[in-house]
Amino acid sequence: MKKLWKGNEAIAEAAVAAGCRYFFGYPITPQNEIPEYLSWRLPEVGGAFIQAESEVSAINMLYGAAGAGARAMTSSSSPGISLKQEGISYIAAAELPCVIVNMMRSGPGLGGIQPAQGDYFQATKGGGHGDYHPIVFAPSSIQEFVDITYGAFDVADKYRTPVMIIGDGMLGQMMEPAEIPPMRDLKTLPDKNEWAACGHSDGRPRIINSLRIEPDELEAFNNHLFKKYEEITKNETRCEEYLTSDAEYIFVAYGSVARICKAAIVELRAQGIKAGLIRPITLYPYPTDAIASKAKCDKVKKFITVEMSMGQMIEDVRLAVNGLKPVEFYGRSGGNVMMPADLVKYVKEGK
Repeated sequence: MKKLWKGNEAIAEAAVAAGCRYFFGYPITPQNEIPEYLSWRLPEVGGAFIQAESEVSAINMLYGAAGAGARAMTSSSSPGISLKQEGISYIAAAELPCVIVNMMRSGPGLGGIQPAQGDYFQATKGGGHGDYHPIVFAPSSIQEFVDITYGAFDVADKYRTPVMIIGDGMLGQMMEPAEIPPMRDLKTLPDKNEWAACGHSDGRPRIINSLRIEPDELEAFNNHLFKKYEEITKNETRCEEYLTSDAEYIFVAYGSVARICKAAIVELRAQGIKAGLIRPITLYPYPTDAIASKAKCDKVKKFITVEMSMGQMIEDVRLAVNGLKPVEFYGRSGGNVMMPADLVKYVKEGK
């Protein structure tokens, strides 16, 4: 049954339903309802909530819990995620499954507390040091946040990799009807005894480590990671296409901005202008093929990347389009949010 949920609280309850029993975090706006909710909810189901002394501590606590085989999560907002980057790189190198939520705010620096999308590079290009990628999901509704959070732990377990879910202050704070999936039976969760450092009686050590001093050993490990990323790309790439079958102008946007684009598309079509949307649901792996396919269509005149940033995802759109069509950018930054009328005006003036 659907209930009215605030975005942050819906994420928290979906994580509990998915079997997450450990959360480590530190307060920062606009994601504070996630740790606040879990501070009382996790003890009700036999879990543990720890407010760490810093974001650096929180991510390393997550490293330890994941290494012990627990379903665990952390959340933060932009500057806090920056502080977690070293730990995220370690977790990726140790091949540990966990979930990390980033409710983006405006930047750079401390910036402001308004919604933004300036963390795209940080999320999709690694963020921390070394050759690695987290899987990155970008939901655009509260129900999608619930569904993706519920499944993110399974995806993390399947590939033994960190999964990042990114939203923004609007999605975290807005309220919409959503249905929480049923509580998972912890006995049915994947068995991690083969690798987790959780105590074993067979005498075989399980060592969680990210240090590989020998160059050939580290190179072989990097090759192993990227074979895994190829498998992730093949199996997990997700996107939504909205009215693209006859579109001449195609917006590319994710998260809350994609919703604004949909409203603009309805108005443009009412005025006889055929517009559509490609919405990446996974930012890594990126839905390159879906965009590339539309770039080959004769009817498509241009792509318009729409972001609450100075332009970051546009680089991946340009790579996908590969010069076949013009790729333009419309963005707002500093916590400002574009309106559907802004996009309608932009398309009409650029025809």
